[in-house]
Amino acid sequence: MEPATRQLIYVSRDPSAELNTRFHQRGWHVEVVGSARDVRRAVRAGMAAGGLLDLSSHFQPHEIAAFESCLTMPNVGWVAATMPGQLQDAALRRLVRDYCFDYVTVPSPGDRIVDSVGHAYGMISLGEPASNDGSQGAEGEMVGSCDAMLALFRSIRKVAMTDAPVFISGESGTGKELTAVAIHERSARRNAPFVPINCGAIPPHLLQSELFGYERGAFTGANQRKIGRVEAANGGTLFLDEIGDLPLESQASLLRFLQERKVERLGGHGSVDVDVRIISATHVDMTAAMIEGRFRSDLYHRLCVLQIDEPPLRARGKDIELLARHMLERFKKDASRRLRGFAPDAIAALHNYGWPGNVRELINRVRRAIVMSEGRAITARDLELAEYVEIVPVSLAQAREAAERQAIELALLRHRGRLGDAAQELGISRVTLYRLLCSHGMRHMEGEPLVTPHSDIPASVPHL
Repeated sequence: MEPATRQLIYVSRDPSAELNTRFHQRGWHVEVVGSARDVRRAVRAGMAAGGLLDLSSHFQPHEIAAFESCLTMPNVGWVAATMPGQLQDAALRRLVRDYCFDYVTVPSPGDRIVDSVGHAYGMISLGEPASNDGSQGAEGEMVGSCDAMLALFRSIRKVAMTDAPVFISGESGTGKELTAVAIHERSARRNAPFVPINCGAIPPHLLQSELFGYERGAFTGANQRKIGRVEAANGGTLFLDEIGDLPLESQASLLRFLQERKVERLGGHGSVDVDVRIISATHVDMTAAMIEGRFRSDLYHRLCVLQIDEPPLRARGKDIELLARHMLERFKKDASRRLRGFAPDAIAALHNYGWPGNVRELINRVRRAIVMSEGRAITARDLELAEYVEIVPVSLAQAREAAERQAIELALLRHRGRLGDAAQELGISRVTLYRLLCSHGMRHMEGEPLVTPHSDIPASVPHL
Protein backbone atom coordinates (compact mmCIF):
# COMPACT_ATOMS: atom_id res chain seq x y z
CA MET A 1 0.00 0.00 0.00
CA GLU A 2 1.25 3.46 -0.88
CA PRO A 3 2.09 5.87 1.97
CA ALA A 4 -0.90 7.79 3.33
CA THR A 5 0.62 11.23 2.87
CA ARG A 6 -1.15 12.28 -0.30
CA GLN A 7 -4.04 14.70 -0.20
CA LEU A 8 -7.08 14.37 -2.46
CA ILE A 9 -9.56 17.20 -2.92
CA TYR A 10 -12.82 15.56 -3.98
CA VAL A 11 -15.22 18.20 -5.31
CA SER A 12 -18.74 16.82 -5.54
CA ARG A 13 -22.34 17.48 -4.59
CA ASP A 14 -22.97 13.76 -4.38
CA PRO A 15 -19.70 12.04 -3.41
CA SER A 16 -19.45 8.29 -3.96
CA ALA A 17 -18.86 6.39 -0.71
CA GLU A 18 -17.45 3.47 -2.71
CA LEU A 19 -14.98 5.70 -4.53
CA ASN A 20 -14.05 7.41 -1.26
CA THR A 21 -13.24 4.03 0.26
CA ARG A 22 -11.20 3.07 -2.80
CA PHE A 23 -9.06 6.20 -2.43
CA HIS A 24 -8.51 5.50 1.29
CA GLN A 25 -7.41 1.95 0.47
CA ARG A 26 -4.85 3.32 -1.98
CA GLY A 27 -3.32 5.64 0.63
CA TRP A 28 -5.12 8.93 0.01
CA HIS A 29 -6.32 11.41 2.60
CA VAL A 30 -9.65 12.48 1.08
CA GLU A 31 -11.24 15.86 1.73
CA VAL A 32 -14.74 16.21 0.25
CA VAL A 33 -15.77 19.78 -0.61
CA GLY A 34 -18.74 21.25 -2.44
CA SER A 35 -17.77 24.74 -3.57
CA ALA A 36 -14.93 26.81 -5.03
CA ARG A 37 -14.52 28.58 -1.71
CA ASP A 38 -14.03 25.28 0.12
CA VAL A 39 -11.49 24.14 -2.49
CA ARG A 40 -9.33 27.20 -1.83
CA ARG A 41 -9.43 26.49 1.88
CA ALA A 42 -8.59 22.82 1.43
CA VAL A 43 -5.47 23.44 -0.61
CA ARG A 44 -2.49 23.65 1.73
CA ALA A 45 0.07 26.22 0.64
CA GLY A 46 3.01 24.66 -1.19
CA MET A 47 1.77 21.04 -0.78
CA ALA A 48 1.06 18.96 -3.88
CA ALA A 49 -2.42 17.45 -4.04
CA GLY A 50 -4.64 15.45 -6.35
CA GLY A 51 -8.01 16.82 -7.36
CA LEU A 52 -11.18 15.12 -8.59
CA LEU A 53 -13.78 17.56 -9.95
CA ASP A 54 -17.08 15.71 -10.22
CA LEU A 55 -18.86 17.75 -12.90
CA SER A 56 -21.50 15.01 -13.14
CA SER A 57 -22.94 16.00 -9.75
CA HIS A 58 -25.17 18.78 -11.14
CA PHE A 59 -23.33 21.99 -10.34
CA GLN A 60 -25.01 25.18 -11.55
CA PRO A 61 -23.32 27.16 -14.39
CA HIS A 62 -22.22 29.98 -12.08
CA GLU A 63 -20.72 27.42 -9.68
CA ILE A 64 -18.77 25.78 -12.49
CA ALA A 65 -17.50 29.21 -13.61
CA ALA A 66 -16.30 29.87 -10.04
CA PHE A 67 -14.15 26.70 -10.13
CA GLU A 68 -11.88 28.19 -12.81
CA SER A 69 -9.92 30.28 -10.29
CA CYS A 70 -9.35 27.12 -8.19
CA LEU A 71 -8.18 25.03 -11.12
CA THR A 72 -5.34 27.47 -11.79
CA MET A 73 -3.69 26.68 -8.45
CA PRO A 74 -0.24 25.40 -9.41
CA ASN A 75 0.06 22.63 -6.79
CA VAL A 76 -3.08 20.59 -7.59
CA GLY A 77 -3.34 17.99 -10.38
CA TRP A 78 -6.98 17.94 -11.50
CA VAL A 79 -9.02 15.18 -13.12
CA ALA A 80 -12.63 15.82 -14.18
CA ALA A 81 -15.50 13.33 -14.01
CA THR A 82 -18.21 14.00 -16.59
CA MET A 83 -21.42 12.42 -17.81
CA PRO A 84 -21.77 11.17 -21.43
CA GLY A 85 -22.34 14.16 -23.73
CA GLN A 86 -21.60 16.72 -21.03
CA LEU A 87 -18.47 17.97 -22.78
CA GLN A 88 -20.58 19.20 -25.68
CA ASP A 89 -21.02 22.32 -23.56
CA ALA A 90 -18.33 24.76 -24.75
CA ALA A 91 -17.64 26.26 -21.31
CA LEU A 92 -17.18 22.84 -19.71
CA ARG A 93 -15.02 21.63 -22.56
CA ARG A 94 -12.73 24.67 -22.23
CA LEU A 95 -12.49 24.21 -18.46
CA VAL A 96 -11.45 20.56 -18.77
CA ARG A 97 -9.12 21.17 -21.73
CA ASP A 98 -7.28 24.09 -20.15
CA TYR A 99 -6.97 23.04 -16.53
CA CYS A 100 -7.28 19.26 -16.10
CA PHE A 101 -4.66 16.56 -16.69
CA ASP A 102 -7.33 14.03 -17.65
CA TYR A 103 -11.06 13.34 -17.56
CA VAL A 104 -13.15 10.21 -17.08
CA THR A 105 -16.70 9.56 -18.23
CA VAL A 106 -18.88 8.14 -15.46
CA PRO A 107 -19.88 5.52 -14.68
CA SER A 108 -16.29 4.34 -14.78
CA PRO A 109 -14.35 1.72 -12.77
CA GLY A 110 -13.09 3.06 -9.46
CA ASP A 111 -9.52 1.90 -10.15
CA ARG A 112 -9.51 3.82 -13.43
CA ILE A 113 -10.43 7.04 -11.59
CA VAL A 114 -7.91 6.48 -8.79
CA ASP A 115 -5.13 5.74 -11.28
CA SER A 116 -5.94 8.85 -13.28
CA VAL A 117 -5.85 11.09 -10.19
CA GLY A 118 -2.61 9.39 -9.11
CA HIS A 119 -1.05 10.25 -12.47
CA ALA A 120 -2.14 13.90 -12.18
CA TYR A 121 -0.74 14.05 -8.65
CA GLY A 122 2.53 12.52 -9.84
CA MET A 123 2.92 15.08 -12.61
CA ILE A 124 2.34 17.94 -10.15
CA SER A 125 4.85 16.42 -7.71
CA LEU A 126 7.52 16.51 -10.42
CA GLY A 127 7.27 20.30 -10.54
CA GLU A 128 9.46 22.67 -8.62
CA PRO A 129 8.32 23.43 -5.05
CA ALA A 130 6.54 26.73 -4.43
CA SER A 131 8.75 29.62 -3.48
CA ASN A 132 8.65 30.87 0.08
CA ASP A 133 10.09 34.22 -0.85
CA GLY A 134 8.28 36.68 1.36
CA SER A 135 9.10 39.58 -0.93
CA GLN A 136 6.47 38.49 -3.41
CA GLY A 137 3.11 39.94 -2.54
CA ALA A 138 -0.10 38.00 -3.07
CA GLU A 139 -3.77 38.35 -2.30
CA GLY A 140 -5.81 35.29 -3.17
CA GLU A 141 -5.13 34.50 -6.84
CA MET A 142 -3.48 37.90 -7.49
CA VAL A 143 0.29 38.21 -7.62
CA GLY A 144 2.33 41.39 -7.35
CA SER A 145 5.04 43.15 -5.40
CA CYS A 146 5.07 46.66 -6.92
CA ASP A 147 3.87 49.64 -4.89
CA ALA A 148 0.59 49.85 -6.82
CA MET A 149 -0.32 46.22 -6.07
CA LEU A 150 0.73 46.39 -2.43
CA ALA A 151 -1.54 49.44 -2.07
CA LEU A 152 -4.33 47.45 -3.76
CA PHE A 153 -3.85 44.56 -1.31
CA ARG A 154 -4.12 46.97 1.62
CA SER A 155 -7.33 48.43 0.17
CA ILE A 156 -8.81 44.95 -0.26
CA ARG A 157 -8.19 44.10 3.40
CA LYS A 158 -9.73 47.38 4.55
CA VAL A 159 -12.94 47.24 2.49
CA ALA A 160 -13.42 43.54 3.28
CA MET A 161 -14.00 44.46 6.93
CA THR A 162 -17.14 46.47 6.05
CA ASP A 163 -20.41 45.58 4.36
CA ALA A 164 -20.64 48.72 2.21
CA PRO A 165 -20.92 48.53 -1.60
CA VAL A 166 -17.58 48.55 -3.43
CA PHE A 167 -16.93 49.98 -6.90
CA ILE A 168 -13.84 48.71 -8.77
CA SER A 169 -12.69 50.82 -11.70
CA GLY A 170 -9.95 49.99 -14.16
CA GLU A 171 -9.12 49.08 -17.73
CA SER A 172 -10.29 45.83 -19.29
CA GLY A 173 -8.11 42.86 -18.46
CA THR A 174 -6.67 44.17 -15.18
CA GLY A 175 -8.27 41.51 -12.96
CA LYS A 176 -11.23 43.28 -11.41
CA GLU A 177 -13.09 40.01 -10.73
CA LEU A 178 -10.08 38.62 -8.84
CA THR A 179 -10.20 41.72 -6.64
CA ALA A 180 -13.90 41.16 -6.01
CA VAL A 181 -13.28 37.51 -5.07
CA ALA A 182 -10.46 38.54 -2.71
CA ILE A 183 -12.78 41.03 -0.96
CA HIS A 184 -15.48 38.38 -0.58
CA GLU A 185 -13.04 35.77 0.75
CA ARG A 186 -11.90 38.15 3.50
CA SER A 187 -15.35 39.39 4.46
CA ALA A 188 -17.83 38.14 7.05
CA ARG A 189 -19.82 36.70 4.11
CA ARG A 190 -17.06 34.30 3.06
CA ASN A 191 -19.15 31.22 3.90
CA ALA A 192 -22.01 32.34 1.63
CA PRO A 193 -22.14 32.40 -2.20
CA PHE A 194 -20.13 34.70 -4.46
CA VAL A 195 -22.26 35.17 -7.58
CA PRO A 196 -20.80 37.03 -10.60
CA ILE A 197 -22.82 38.40 -13.50
CA ASN A 198 -21.40 40.16 -16.56
CA CYS A 199 -23.89 42.92 -17.31
CA GLY A 200 -22.40 43.49 -20.74
CA ALA A 201 -22.54 39.87 -21.91
CA ILE A 202 -26.26 39.22 -21.42
CA PRO A 203 -28.79 40.54 -23.98
CA PRO A 204 -30.87 43.38 -22.49
CA HIS A 205 -34.16 41.50 -22.94
CA LEU A 206 -32.80 38.61 -20.81
CA LEU A 207 -31.07 40.68 -18.15
CA GLN A 208 -34.17 41.23 -15.99
CA SER A 209 -34.88 37.51 -15.72
CA GLU A 210 -31.17 36.74 -15.10
CA LEU A 211 -30.98 39.27 -12.28
CA PHE A 212 -34.34 38.69 -10.62
CA GLY A 213 -35.57 35.32 -11.92
CA TYR A 214 -39.06 34.35 -13.05
CA GLU A 215 -42.03 32.20 -12.10
CA ARG A 216 -43.33 29.28 -14.07
CA GLY A 217 -45.55 30.49 -16.90
CA ALA A 218 -44.21 34.06 -16.79
CA PHE A 219 -43.56 33.85 -20.54
CA THR A 220 -43.39 31.29 -23.34
CA GLY A 221 -40.78 28.68 -22.44
CA ALA A 222 -40.83 29.41 -18.70
CA ASN A 223 -41.61 25.81 -17.73
CA GLN A 224 -40.38 26.11 -14.17
CA ARG A 225 -39.41 28.73 -11.61
CA LYS A 226 -35.92 30.17 -11.96
CA ILE A 227 -34.04 31.86 -9.13
CA GLY A 228 -32.28 35.02 -10.32
CA ARG A 229 -28.62 35.84 -9.67
CA VAL A 230 -29.51 38.43 -7.00
CA GLU A 231 -31.55 35.91 -5.02
CA ALA A 232 -28.91 33.18 -5.55
CA ALA A 233 -26.38 35.42 -3.80
CA ASN A 234 -28.54 35.76 -0.67
CA GLY A 235 -26.30 36.06 2.37
CA GLY A 236 -23.20 36.49 0.21
CA THR A 237 -21.80 38.79 -2.46
CA LEU A 238 -23.22 39.78 -5.84
CA PHE A 239 -20.54 40.90 -8.30
CA LEU A 240 -21.87 43.10 -11.10
CA ASP A 241 -19.12 43.13 -13.71
CA GLU A 242 -19.19 45.75 -16.51
CA ILE A 243 -21.94 47.64 -14.67
CA GLY A 244 -21.34 50.57 -17.01
CA ASP A 245 -22.97 48.54 -19.81
CA LEU A 246 -26.19 47.94 -17.86
CA PRO A 247 -29.25 49.13 -19.88
CA LEU A 248 -31.21 52.06 -18.43
CA GLU A 249 -34.37 50.00 -17.83
CA SER A 250 -32.38 47.47 -15.79
CA GLN A 251 -30.68 50.31 -13.90
CA ALA A 252 -34.09 51.37 -12.58
CA SER A 253 -34.87 47.83 -11.37
CA LEU A 254 -31.47 47.49 -9.70
CA LEU A 255 -31.87 50.86 -7.96
CA ARG A 256 -35.27 49.79 -6.63
CA PHE A 257 -33.73 46.59 -5.25
CA LEU A 258 -30.91 48.53 -3.55
CA GLN A 259 -33.48 50.78 -1.91
CA GLU A 260 -35.90 48.06 -0.79
CA ARG A 261 -33.64 44.97 -0.57
CA LYS A 262 -36.47 42.93 -2.06
CA VAL A 263 -36.79 41.18 -5.43
CA GLU A 264 -39.89 40.29 -7.37
CA ARG A 265 -39.56 37.52 -9.93
CA LEU A 266 -41.04 38.07 -13.38
CA GLY A 267 -44.61 36.78 -13.32
CA GLY A 268 -44.64 36.75 -9.53
CA HIS A 269 -47.03 38.54 -7.18
CA GLY A 270 -44.94 38.74 -4.05
CA SER A 271 -41.50 40.00 -3.10
CA VAL A 272 -38.58 38.13 -1.54
CA ASP A 273 -36.21 39.67 1.02
CA VAL A 274 -32.58 39.37 -0.09
CA ASP A 275 -29.46 40.25 1.88
CA VAL A 276 -26.43 40.67 -0.38
CA ARG A 277 -23.32 42.79 -0.58
CA ILE A 278 -22.87 44.50 -3.93
CA ILE A 279 -19.47 44.77 -5.62
CA SER A 280 -19.47 46.47 -9.03
CA ALA A 281 -16.78 46.92 -11.66
CA THR A 282 -16.40 48.64 -15.00
CA HIS A 283 -13.86 49.98 -17.48
CA VAL A 284 -16.29 52.72 -18.56
CA ASP A 285 -15.66 56.38 -17.66
CA MET A 286 -18.64 56.73 -15.34
CA THR A 287 -18.43 60.53 -15.10
CA ALA A 288 -18.81 60.78 -18.88
CA ALA A 289 -21.57 58.14 -18.86
CA MET A 290 -23.59 60.12 -16.32
CA ILE A 291 -23.10 63.41 -18.19
CA GLU A 292 -24.25 61.76 -21.43
CA GLY A 293 -27.28 60.21 -19.71
CA ARG A 294 -26.16 56.60 -20.20
CA PHE A 295 -25.97 55.86 -16.48
CA ARG A 296 -28.12 57.07 -13.60
CA SER A 297 -26.22 59.19 -11.12
CA ASP A 298 -28.44 58.07 -8.20
CA LEU A 299 -27.57 54.43 -8.93
CA TYR A 300 -23.87 55.21 -9.29
CA HIS A 301 -23.73 56.94 -5.90
CA ARG A 302 -25.42 53.95 -4.26
CA LEU A 303 -22.92 51.56 -5.84
CA CYS A 304 -19.80 53.66 -5.33
CA VAL A 305 -19.58 54.00 -1.54
CA LEU A 306 -16.05 52.57 -1.44
CA GLN A 307 -13.91 52.80 -4.57
CA ILE A 308 -10.87 50.78 -5.63
CA ASP A 309 -8.78 51.62 -8.68
CA GLU A 310 -7.19 48.63 -10.42
CA PRO A 311 -3.72 49.55 -11.75
CA PRO A 312 -3.00 48.85 -15.44
CA LEU A 313 -0.21 46.39 -16.19
CA ARG A 314 2.03 49.06 -17.76
CA ALA A 315 2.12 50.83 -14.36
CA ARG A 316 3.25 47.72 -12.47
CA GLY A 317 6.96 47.75 -13.42
CA LYS A 318 8.76 44.64 -12.22
CA ASP A 319 5.44 42.81 -11.79
CA ILE A 320 5.27 42.30 -15.56
CA GLU A 321 8.16 39.83 -15.47
CA LEU A 322 6.87 38.33 -12.21
CA LEU A 323 3.45 37.67 -13.75
CA ALA A 324 4.97 36.27 -16.95
CA ARG A 325 7.02 33.74 -14.95
CA HIS A 326 3.96 32.89 -12.85
CA MET A 327 1.95 32.16 -16.01
CA LEU A 328 4.81 30.07 -17.42
CA GLU A 329 4.79 27.92 -14.28
CA ARG A 330 1.02 27.56 -14.47
CA PHE A 331 0.77 26.54 -18.13
CA LYS A 332 4.17 25.00 -18.92
CA LYS A 333 2.56 21.56 -19.13
CA ASP A 334 1.21 22.66 -22.55
CA ALA A 335 4.74 22.86 -23.97
CA SER A 336 6.09 20.13 -26.23
CA ARG A 337 9.49 20.39 -24.48
CA ARG A 338 10.77 21.47 -21.09
CA LEU A 339 11.14 25.24 -21.05
CA ARG A 340 13.86 26.91 -18.98
CA GLY A 341 12.21 30.32 -18.86
CA PHE A 342 12.40 33.57 -20.83
CA ALA A 343 15.30 34.63 -23.06
CA PRO A 344 16.86 38.07 -22.37
CA ASP A 345 15.22 39.57 -25.47
CA ALA A 346 11.81 38.38 -24.22
CA ILE A 347 12.35 40.08 -20.84
CA ALA A 348 13.31 43.31 -22.63
CA ALA A 349 10.22 43.12 -24.85
CA LEU A 350 7.94 42.45 -21.86
CA HIS A 351 9.07 45.72 -20.28
CA ASN A 352 9.10 47.79 -23.49
CA TYR A 353 5.60 46.82 -24.65
CA GLY A 354 2.64 48.98 -23.56
CA TRP A 355 0.17 46.11 -22.76
CA PRO A 356 -3.10 47.66 -23.94
CA GLY A 357 -4.86 44.38 -23.05
CA ASN A 358 -3.29 44.32 -19.56
CA VAL A 359 -2.97 41.04 -17.62
CA ARG A 360 -5.40 39.21 -19.89
CA GLU A 361 -3.19 39.97 -22.92
CA LEU A 362 -0.07 38.92 -21.01
CA ILE A 363 -1.65 35.57 -20.15
CA ASN A 364 -2.68 34.97 -23.76
CA ARG A 365 0.75 35.87 -25.17
CA VAL A 366 2.59 33.65 -22.69
CA ARG A 367 0.25 30.71 -23.27
CA ARG A 368 0.63 31.01 -27.04
CA ALA A 369 4.41 31.28 -26.71
CA ILE A 370 4.53 28.15 -24.53
CA VAL A 371 2.84 26.15 -27.28
CA MET A 372 4.63 27.72 -30.27
CA SER A 373 8.17 27.97 -28.85
CA GLU A 374 10.71 25.74 -30.61
CA GLY A 375 13.63 26.38 -28.25
CA ARG A 376 14.36 25.82 -24.59
CA ALA A 377 13.58 29.44 -23.69
CA ILE A 378 10.71 31.69 -24.77
CA THR A 379 11.94 34.49 -27.03
CA ALA A 380 10.48 37.88 -27.97
CA ARG A 381 9.53 36.38 -31.33
CA ASP A 382 7.57 33.61 -29.57
CA LEU A 383 5.67 36.35 -27.73
CA GLU A 384 5.14 38.17 -31.07
CA LEU A 385 6.94 41.17 -29.57
CA ALA A 386 10.18 41.08 -31.57
CA GLU A 387 9.89 44.74 -32.56
CA TYR A 388 9.86 45.76 -28.88
CA VAL A 389 13.20 44.20 -27.97
CA GLU A 390 15.08 47.48 -28.22
CA ILE A 391 13.38 50.84 -28.55
CA VAL A 392 16.03 53.46 -29.38
CA PRO A 393 15.07 57.16 -29.31
CA VAL A 394 15.59 58.89 -32.65
CA SER A 395 16.19 62.56 -33.44
CA LEU A 396 13.87 64.54 -35.68
CA ALA A 397 16.57 64.60 -38.38
CA GLN A 398 16.87 60.80 -38.24
CA ALA A 399 13.11 60.40 -38.47
CA ARG A 400 12.96 62.71 -41.51
CA GLU A 401 15.81 60.84 -43.20
CA ALA A 402 14.11 57.48 -42.66
CA ALA A 403 10.78 58.79 -44.00
CA GLU A 404 12.54 60.33 -47.04
CA ARG A 405 14.36 57.09 -47.83
CA GLN A 406 11.15 55.06 -47.53
CA ALA A 407 9.23 57.43 -49.84
CA ILE A 408 11.97 57.23 -52.50
CA GLU A 409 12.13 53.43 -52.27
CA LEU A 410 8.36 53.06 -52.70
CA ALA A 411 8.25 55.51 -55.65
CA LEU A 412 11.08 53.72 -57.47
CA LEU A 413 9.51 50.33 -56.84
CA ARG A 414 6.16 51.49 -58.20
CA HIS A 415 7.80 52.87 -61.36
CA ARG A 416 10.32 50.02 -61.78
CA GLY A 417 13.33 52.26 -61.29
CA ARG A 418 12.31 54.92 -63.83
CA LEU A 419 13.71 58.10 -62.29
CA GLY A 420 11.62 60.55 -64.29
CA ASP A 421 8.30 58.99 -63.29
CA ALA A 422 9.41 58.54 -59.67
CA ALA A 423 10.60 62.15 -59.45
CA GLN A 424 7.29 63.40 -60.87
CA GLU A 425 5.37 61.43 -58.24
CA LEU A 426 7.60 62.79 -55.47
CA GLY A 427 7.24 66.36 -56.75
CA ILE A 428 10.98 66.91 -57.29
CA SER A 429 13.33 67.10 -60.29
CA ARG A 430 15.30 64.16 -61.60
CA VAL A 431 18.52 65.90 -60.57
CA THR A 432 17.29 66.29 -57.00
CA LEU A 433 16.15 62.66 -56.94
CA TYR A 434 19.54 61.52 -58.21
CA ARG A 435 21.37 63.50 -55.55
CA LEU A 436 19.11 62.00 -52.88
CA LEU A 437 19.88 58.52 -54.21
CA CYS A 438 23.58 59.24 -53.84
CA SER A 439 23.25 60.67 -50.34
CA HIS A 440 21.18 57.68 -49.17
CA GLY A 441 23.40 55.11 -50.90
CA MET A 442 20.52 53.98 -53.12
CA ARG A 443 22.14 54.17 -56.60
CA HIS A 444 21.46 50.45 -57.04
CA MET A 445 17.71 51.18 -57.34
CA GLU A 446 17.90 53.35 -60.47
CA GLY A 447 16.81 51.70 -63.71
CA GLU A 448 17.48 54.23 -66.52
CA PRO A 449 20.62 55.16 -68.55
CA LEU A 450 22.03 58.37 -67.12
CA VAL A 451 22.73 60.79 -70.01
CA THR A 452 22.68 64.62 -69.96
CA PRO A 453 23.70 67.38 -72.46
CA HIS A 454 24.35 69.95 -69.75
CA SER A 455 28.05 70.77 -69.28
CA ASP A 456 27.58 71.88 -65.66
CA ILE A 457 26.11 68.58 -64.62
CA PRO A 458 28.27 65.46 -64.32
CA ALA A 459 27.83 63.01 -67.18
CA SER A 460 26.29 60.46 -64.87
CA VAL A 461 23.53 62.82 -63.73
CA PRO A 462 20.15 62.27 -65.49
CA HIS A 463 18.72 65.05 -67.67
CA LEU A 464 16.14 67.26 -65.99
